[in-house]
Formats: sequence, C-alpha cells, structure tokens
Amino acid sequence: MSDSLILPFSEAESLIVSSDNSGGIGLKEKDLVQVPYEVVGYYSFRVAVMECMGVGGRPISVVLHNFCGDEAWKALSRGIMKGLNELGMVLPITGSTESNMPLLQSALGLMVIGKRRNERVIKQYPIRKIALIGRPLVGDEVMEQQEWVAPLFLFKTLCEMEDVQVLPVGSKGIVYEWEQLDPSGEGVPIHISSKVDIKKSSGPSTCFLIAYPEYLEAKIRHQSGLLFMGE
Repeated sequence: MSDSLILPFSEAESLIVSSDNSGGIGLKEKDLVQVPYEVVGYYSFRVAVMECMGVGGRPISVVLHNFCGDEAWKALSRGIMKGLNELGMVLPITGSTESNMPLLQSALGLMVIGKRRNERVIKQYPIRKIALIGRPLVGDEVMEQQEWVAPLFLFKTLCEMEDVQVLPVGSKGIVYEWEQLDPSGEGVPIHISSKVDIKKSSGPSTCFLIAYPEYLEAKIRHQSGLLFMGE
C-alpha cells in the first residue's frame, strides 16, 4: 500500500525508510522543468516525508543524494529545511554529492528515515469514507497551481487523527491508490472522476487520500477547506 520499507527491530518499534527520486528538474540547460534547486529539494523531501508519516512513522533524519553538482547542495538543503519548518521539525540532514562526473541534467535521490511504534499500525475499519485532499499536479503545473497543492502541515494534522488512514498519491495516480484503500471495489466516485484526472500522475504528491469514519467528516472538511473532495 505504501512505497515505504518497514523494518521491525523490536517488539515495540519499527524502522521506516521512505524515498523519492527526481530527474530533469532543476537549473541545467537540458532540464525539462526549469525551477530553482530549493524547489527541487522541497518537493522531493515532501514526497518522502509524506510516505513516512502516512504509515505512522516519526521522521528522524534525511539523506540527500545530489547529482546536480556541488553548487546545488545549499539550495537543495534550504528546500528540505522549508519542508521541515512547515512540519515544525528539526532533523539532521546528511548525504553525498556526485562531483567527479558532471551530468547534463539534474538528478536527485532523497530518503527520510523514521521510526514507528508498532502499536500505531493502521487498523482496518468496516465502514469508512474516502476523500481526496488537493489536486493531482505534475511538472510546471505544480508551480502554476499552488492553490491546489495540499500543504504539508495539513497532511501532518490529518495523519495525527485517530481512526484515519492517509495515503499520498504519487505517479500511479488516484485510481491506483484508491484501490488500496477501498475493499468494496466500487472505485472512485463519479463526482471526483468528473472533476480531476484520476489516472494522472500527482507528481510530488500534491494530493492525498484519507479514509475515515463518518463522524470525522465535518472536522476534516473544516480543516481542508476548498482542497476537500469527498464522497
């Protein structure tokens, strides 16, 4: 259901390893999407940290694999720090830069390492509703339609609710992730599929799904505002 690796190391806790990659996005001449490296670092961190928190993980460190060149490291780190500030977190950042072989396009790998208490393993509830928070955006759309990008602090807030399951939407699209949450097999409701492309990549997880008991809907709607699209 998640791309995170979950490694139990005791009866009480598990290690969570979540990651993200990006290529052709940055400031090199041949990059397909031209954006500052701070933006690249922010959105790559966003994906990995959402994957970690989505399975109940508490992030404890960030590992950055930089193939953009030495000069990009500080900007990439600033992007990560921006994401950490939104989450109210202070984490160590480590990693490495490929400085021997210059690449024609920007490339980046990023990991978030976290820990999870095993008692926080997501339970399955017989009756749940599913909603979409945010909209699927990719490439230049991410910068052009910022108002539809689900904020990190909102994701964190909803993750911390009892009785919910939160799942970031990535490159496989809404329909794929919806199937992971909906055992009924009924699929994405028509009022959602008629407004957004449910098979489209959500790029750096600009949207996410939340499964919840009905009694929480008013609270989730209030906190999500216009980003909420429920059943």
